[in-house]
Amino acid sequence: MARETTVVLDGYTYFECPRWHDDRIWVSDFYSHQVVSAREDGTDVRVEAEVPGQPSGLGWLPDGRLLVVSMRDQKVLRREPDGQLVVHADLSKYVSGNVNDMLVDAHGRAYVGNFGFDLMNLAAVETADLLRVDPDGSVHVVARDLHFPNGMALTSSGELLVDETLGNRISVFSVADDGSLGERRDWATFGGVPDGSTMESTISQMVIAPDGCCIDADDSMWVADAIGSRILHVAAGSGVIGEIPFETGVFACGLGGADGRTLFVCAAPDFNEHARKVATEGKLLSIRLE
Repeated sequence: MARETTVVLDGYTYFECPRWHDDRIWVSDFYSHQVVSAREDGTDVRVEAEVPGQPSGLGWLPDGRLLVVSMRDQKVLRREPDGQLVVHADLSKYVSGNVNDMLVDAHGRAYVGNFGFDLMNLAAVETADLLRVDPDGSVHVVARDLHFPNGMALTSSGELLVDETLGNRISVFSVADDGSLGERRDWATFGGVPDGSTMESTISQMVIAPDGCCIDADDSMWVADAIGSRILHVAAGSGVIGEIPFETGVFACGLGGADGRTLFVCAAPDFNEHARKVATEGKLLSIRLE
């Protein structure tokens, strides 16, 4: 499906985790180490936080305080009312790679994924655990052996969807009252789980690499394909029901805008850290959905 694309923000390094909050679009820029926000049209840009450890996942506690993932030092930080960033949770004992995307639920529980291995330096591919950080900062392992747990969303029935970027699938978990998760189930599958131990072998077996995502009002998903330069529209039981192609790589998306029908898309030529950190080719795009 061809759609008109608008550039909202330009001249950044590599955007991730677009979130609509307080009538503004918020996004993390990896290699400038900034969390920025802007109005829907890209005006009135603000630097909301400086994160030397590289910002990624974003979310908010029920009282309005910002949570932000600090990737390289494997922490979740909390912005206090005076603007100071403090450590909300230290995840370093629980992860084996950079911490990445995050979903914060209405109770203030943060579900946090991680790479599982040194992706950017092409280390051997390993699975990773999904973590839950409770509002008091305590850390709990809620799922094991996931294939690069990445973008997440909650369905209207309260189930947790998790994109497994290197697993050719989106998984779904029931969520108990205490935030613990049930057994992993397939929500959508795009191919077999790759069995290679190297990134080259794994990528060669990938059909779709589900990265950042968001959920629509009908519980369908908009999912960035990290290897396909496209946003996919995916529905439970039906798989891919639509596609929005791009001329550049796209790695995350989020719904927002005044009426909730603007899809914000994080775009860059590729996800190679060594190239992105020395260039300013990252963009935030927007597309109007029907």
